[in-house]
Amino acid sequence: MSSVGDTSATFCATLVDEWIRLGVSHAVVAPGSRSTPLAVRLAERPEIKVHLFHDERSASFAALGIGEATGLPAVLLCTSGTAATHFHGAVVEAHLSNVPMIVCTADRPPELRDVGAPQTIDQTHLFGSAVRWYHDPGVPSDDASHTWRSLAARSFAASVGQRPGPVHVNLPFREPLLGEVRNVPPTRGNEWSTTDIAASASSDLVSRFVSQVNGRRGVIFAGRGSTPEVLEFAQKIGWPVCADARSGLRRCETNVVVAFDPILRHTGFADSHIPDVVLRVGEPPASKVTAQWLSRHGVEIVQVQSTSSVVDPDHSVIATYVASVAELFRSAADMVSAIDHRWAGEWNAAETLAQSAISEWTAHNWAEPTVARIVTDTLPNGGHLVVSSSMPIRDVEWFGTVTPTAIVHSNRGTNGIDGVISTAVGVAAATGQPTVVLVGDVACLHDSNGVLGLMGRDVDLKIVVTNNDGGSIFSFLPQASLVSTETFELLYGTPHGVRFDLLAAAHGIPFVSVSCADDLRASLSMPGTRMIEAPFVRHSNVEMHDRLNAAVIDAVSRV
Repeated sequence: MSSVGDTSATFCATLVDEWIRLGVSHAVVAPGSRSTPLAVRLAERPEIKVHLFHDERSASFAALGIGEATGLPAVLLCTSGTAATHFHGAVVEAHLSNVPMIVCTADRPPELRDVGAPQTIDQTHLFGSAVRWYHDPGVPSDDASHTWRSLAARSFAASVGQRPGPVHVNLPFREPLLGEVRNVPPTRGNEWSTTDIAASASSDLVSRFVSQVNGRRGVIFAGRGSTPEVLEFAQKIGWPVCADARSGLRRCETNVVVAFDPILRHTGFADSHIPDVVLRVGEPPASKVTAQWLSRHGVEIVQVQSTSSVVDPDHSVIATYVASVAELFRSAADMVSAIDHRWAGEWNAAETLAQSAISEWTAHNWAEPTVARIVTDTLPNGGHLVVSSSMPIRDVEWFGTVTPTAIVHSNRGTNGIDGVISTAVGVAAATGQPTVVLVGDVACLHDSNGVLGLMGRDVDLKIVVTNNDGGSIFSFLPQASLVSTETFELLYGTPHGVRFDLLAAAHGIPFVSVSCADDLRASLSMPGTRMIEAPFVRHSNVEMHDRLNAAVIDAVSRV
């Protein structure tokens, strides 16, 4: 008979072995004692790269970044007690962004619960409805060894299913926590479970879809979840594609419109280019101007996505097609007819004028949009960009360049500013590619633990911090004019006075502060990890955005 420690060791070795067979190659571990049985088994397998994070919150967002970058779940592990509660924010983001993640929380055995034992809380269904599956197999028992591989396989399958997301496996362990791996249950010749990741686009579904778009003037808003087939469809039917930063479709192609937000601020163009129907592929853009334009004119919106999650914040979608995006648009392209070429031509003309105006303005003005312009313009081939919510994602969406050879990520499931640095560390660690994170000062401070141990990680990460000493986005909202200056600064401006050079120095991170476009480009071109601060005066940010938008509006007037 195996000892308690041997049984736990063998149980965890079986889980790890099955996860490796299914393709898991990353684990993110926060230190602790109760998680020892699984942590040791993860660390001893060379097929899995273990990333240690002292802070559970940073660990969870790094796991999110790994799942976002690879499409495969990382195993996220912590000890028992409140440690697991710090995972919640990233779990919710993974839930709403459909990012796979296998969350493993170590727990005390039943006899230590509800008796005041240390590091013991109720971890049952800790993350509520934010997980695709929850399971607690109980304290490992040899009698249940035939179920161990099935447990690992099901947790993986639930995480990468038709709607990917986090799963929660709660693992109670008795002491002793160390033991020897004995008889690992054998594998099956085939997979323990299979998952159809995306529904097929049947002929009936394609026909219904084509009937709603053929012969009509339309616009495609492409977000995260889009595929190149969307562009091919747009070229066939003669529609513009308004591609947001995460769409993967920001390319130098005729139908692609990148500066759609500032273009639609031109009232004349917006009101004279109302489509009959809009196709929204994947997740919606951050642009409020776009949403208001569609709502104001009551445009029909048809949603196309590969997951079953509901994406309709304005309650305006008249039809949703859940299918393989690539398959649906590939099939539909063979069935549609091109409309008058002048429709897409006018959008393309506006895009050309807008991009010229943005390039001209940012070349002569040092402002936060200039940073977004330069960051997107200098991304290396195969590189990754992680963009914080709040102003950075908007500046990239509105004023960024095409990014045809890079991949852009942003945690837009909840639109929070938490865990941005840690997400970028996860992306960089998972891909092994040069990665840039564009983050505001408040978001950077919110996740300052994300840089802990950064210089010891095998990553190439540029942290670009636009530092305006507070929350700049609130200056764009009604609060800025409805409350006193003192109250606004206290509740919304929130100046902090932190010196980022000292933050970088505390962690041994090379640091540079830039004050012009040339310096920023030079710093981004340097190899290796570094923190790049771009200081600005917060109170001028609204004015600078207004001036840039005015320059685009003036340019679009010539369409």
